[in-house]
Amino acid sequence: MESVTVDEEAANKAAERRITMATLCRPVVSVPEHVITMEDTLNLARTIHADHPRLDLALRLIENTGVAKRHIVQPIEETLRHPGFESRNALYEAEAKSRVPAVVREALDAAECDPGDIDLIIYVSCTGFMMPSLIAWLINTMGFPHDTRQIPIAQLGCAAGSAAVNRAHDFCVAYPESNVLIVACEFCSLCYQPVDLGVGNLLSNGLFGDGVAAAVVRGVGGTGISLERNSSYLVPDTEEWIAYDVRATGFHFQLDKRVPGTMEPLAPALRKLAADHGWDASDLDFYIIHAGGPRILDDLCKFLRVPADAFRFSRATLTEYGNIASAVVLDALRRLFEEGSAVSEHRGMLAGFGPGITAEMSLGRWTTSP
Repeated sequence: MESVTVDEEAANKAAERRITMATLCRPVVSVPEHVITMEDTLNLARTIHADHPRLDLALRLIENTGVAKRHIVQPIEETLRHPGFESRNALYEAEAKSRVPAVVREALDAAECDPGDIDLIIYVSCTGFMMPSLIAWLINTMGFPHDTRQIPIAQLGCAAGSAAVNRAHDFCVAYPESNVLIVACEFCSLCYQPVDLGVGNLLSNGLFGDGVAAAVVRGVGGTGISLERNSSYLVPDTEEWIAYDVRATGFHFQLDKRVPGTMEPLAPALRKLAADHGWDASDLDFYIIHAGGPRILDDLCKFLRVPADAFRFSRATLTEYGNIASAVVLDALRRLFEEGSAVSEHRGMLAGFGPGITAEMSLGRWTTSP
């Protein structure tokens, strides 16, 4: 009997993973054409809220986000008006139907898939509401099979992008050779509330941006992250720290001042996920992390003991687009693809954080389709 070398055994294991694991393929991300810069944001805050007793604090917090610019679906003059929740939600639906299809087509092309290859669509959004969700419209207008399964996720906020990746992974494990389309559609500017003067709300006015993202998780083949393990974690008794107060005027964003400190209790969950997989969370080749703000990224660097550059993709998203909620992790992954630094068998982590406080986490290796 021929002996198997260590290299051959490693190659066999890698081939087995490619067969049994789902692959998160190249995401496609689109942002609207209207731009608001940091300088614009600060000047608007000084003008609109000149008499606010805590204006100086709000300005400092906005400056500290490091957000150089954001993209929004309307000109700033229209964004600052509030015609009512009904009108805003109608605009959300119209903009989603206008912008999502092109992104979906590009994501399918990137994964070398057709609409007929998709078995499940996961649609995530927390900035507007539709029932049925946009998935039904996509199936009817873009040629997806009418037996395509649907999972809309509306209430996980910024964590929803990572949650969608995890649910897609679970589905492909349960139904081998299936393919899942993930769509994230966030128009955070439609949640602007001119009469809400809380410091947390003022901060959000300078942090969040709009964007649409899509990616395919392939059950077989594909280039990208071969997903191997995922997990969720809820920080106890923090469900009011990030929340919506739903009023007649729509969604009012609530942000507790303790949120920036949540990486200390969440870092052990990330470490445990890696340790359970036989990996060291401090020694991975790439990190795709939700960019909730610079404090979040800086603290996680400290608690995971990784250099600041490890989160360069997330920092770039934050600087150029702001926090685009559930679409952040897909944009950060897009930047990893574009950098071209990942090679076969590189190990990495993907994580998103949102209301709850909830963490959705996954591990995988870079794989290249033959």
